[in-house]
Order: sequence, then C-alpha cells, then structure tokens
Amino acid sequence: MSTKAGDPGAFADFDLSRVQTPAFVVDAAALRHNLALLNDVKRRSGAKILLALKAFSMFRTAGLTQAVLDGTCASGLWEARLAKAYYPGIIETFSPGYKREDLAEIAALSNTIVFNTPHQHARFREYLGQTGKIFDVGLRLNPEHSEGEVAKYDPAAPGSRLGFPVSQLREEHLSGVHGLHMHTLCEQGFEPLARTWAALEPKIAPYLPRLDWLNLGGGHHITRADYDRDALVALLRQIADKYDVQVYLEPGEAVALDAGILVGEILDTFENGMPVAVTDISATCHMPDVIEAPYRPAMLGEPASGPRYRLGGPSCLAGDTIGDYTFPMPPEPGTRFAFLDQAHYSMVKTTTFNGVPLPSIYLWDSDTDSLECVRQFDWTEFERRLS
Repeated sequence: MSTKAGDPGAFADFDLSRVQTPAFVVDAAALRHNLALLNDVKRRSGAKILLALKAFSMFRTAGLTQAVLDGTCASGLWEARLAKAYYPGIIETFSPGYKREDLAEIAALSNTIVFNTPHQHARFREYLGQTGKIFDVGLRLNPEHSEGEVAKYDPAAPGSRLGFPVSQLREEHLSGVHGLHMHTLCEQGFEPLARTWAALEPKIAPYLPRLDWLNLGGGHHITRADYDRDALVALLRQIADKYDVQVYLEPGEAVALDAGILVGEILDTFENGMPVAVTDISATCHMPDVIEAPYRPAMLGEPASGPRYRLGGPSCLAGDTIGDYTFPMPPEPGTRFAFLDQAHYSMVKTTTFNGVPLPSIYLWDSDTDSLECVRQFDWTEFERRLS
C-alpha cells in the first residue's frame, strides 16, 4: 500500500468531481488501517506511540487516532494548545528554542518538555520550578550518526541545530532530566534505526538505568508494507527490558501514510516548447515540499504513455512548478486530477501567498463511501493575516 510508487489504493474508486477544488481528501479507512498496524506494534513491544502534530494535525480525526495512540508531540506553544483542546492523552512538547514568555503555559499544558540542550534547561529550570506544575524533562540528543538521504533534512548532519551532540554529553547534563529523546530519520525503514541505535547505545548506556524513558522520535515508516515491524518490536522490547525504561515513538507520516489526496483542476493549457498546464494547485502554497525537498508527487491514475504536460500553479512565482505528468488524452480546462499521499505535511504547510486560496478539507470513508466537507476557506483567511 504505497502511493510512493503510484498505487492509488482506495482512491482509485473516488469520484474527483465530488469535491470543490483545490481540496484535500482524507480516507478514514486508510487511517484505521495504519492505526491497526501501530496498535499491533504497541501491543507487542510495550512502547507508547505519540502522534507528531507537525506532520498531521487534522483534529477532525482525533477521535480515530487517539483511540489507539497514547498522546501527541507538539513543536511549541500553539501545537500544545491544539493538543490540549482536541487530542486526549500525553502531551510532549519539544522546540529547538523556547521563549521565556511561552514556557509557563507550555508547562501547564505539557506532561513532558524536551529541551534541545542542557544549557537551555539550566537557564529555565528555576523559573519552571516556580510554576508548580509537575512534568517530565527530556533532553534531545544528536547521535552524530547520519542516515539521512538529503543533507538539509538530516538532523544529525554536521552543524545541525537539532539535538545536543552525544559526544559532549556529561553526567551533570542529566541533573533533573527524566528521559532522552532523539529524532534522526525521515521516511525510512527499520534498518537505519537499527544502525543508529547500534552507534548510539554504547554512548548512552551508562546513563539509561537512572532514566525513566527513551524516545526514539519519528521518521519511521512503520505502516509501509515493506517495513520490518517484527524487527522493530524486538528492538523496542530489548531496549525496555535491558534498561528498564519506557520506550516512546512519535511518528507523524506513518499515521497518515497513503491516507489522503490533493484534488485539483486544470485552468488553462498552452504550448511553450512543450505542453504546459496551469492548475488551481500551487506547489509553493499547497505542496511546498515539492520545491523544498524537492520531490515529484505521484499522480492518481497516471498512465504509462500519453501526452505529457508540465503542471504549475496559479501564483506569480516563476518556480511554482509541480512537475511533468502524463495524461490519457490532452487535458482541457475543467479536467480533474489528484496527487497521492498528501494527508501528511502538505496539509499543515499550506499558505495564502499571492492570495492563492487554501484547499478545502474533506473526510471520506472508503468503507462506507460517506463524504464530509470538514472545512472550506474564504478570502478572510488571507485578509486577517495582513493589515
């Protein structure tokens, strides 16, 4: 079940004309499928799993996700507020840098606060103690072992700002710390995690018996069909038993993998050295990872042969180009199309740059064919950001 290879899954049967474009459509049945796999990992390993809101925070689905998951991890005050309002369970908050004026509320909302460096923890420790709120303190480590395929997305790359280098870790840095956190993977299988742990374990083994928990972060493609979940379960169980710690994972993409599409419409076509099509989907506004990563999102039902068009968005940005795609026949204005695997990261990164409208959000259930329009946005979303 991987749209990375262009597999449409249940969306092969979805009528794209049912929604107003541009639109995200999330399949509740696909979420349930992913959550069942995660629940199995939880049951067999004893690990707790948190939803990474930075990747998927469609709170309309919180009832589905939190029926299985143990809580959420937030990236700062606003995500912590969202977690408290809509997501039952544990709230863990991590930010590379905290503002003093935010910390009292973060402490009130969170069960765990993870600091990026022991220096930051020391600077705020006394202040946080005055809040009267009891919470765990974590320290994020940089294992200094790289498995990232793209350097700018590798938290363990030289010069990274994410995590305290493990080579600098000393006994005094763990005063008042309850657990260690790491996050160095991105859309990866089990083997990179195993290699990372093999490199990290000897460096932190002396400290683990006195700690309460170990968080192995996110980036694990646990719900991908070829992920070695048995090996993951064995590793998690081994760590917990050997060091008597509660092990956590905090996937985001794995929760919503292959669970959503972004539906668009052709607005115009013309020739400029090759066929070009302007669409109501914008790479820069709706799928920024297409430009930032970069990557080419798979198109629903793209044929192996046919007329090939360069698709781009309606903004004035010259680089607002999605990629070159094949159609069964030359598309005309009004032709519908969709990009696969867009529930995670795309939805949380949308912007109103250039006054481009935000995509509507729909919740579909491929088991029942029920369709709900969760949210539509008007121009005031653009207006109220400016003054």
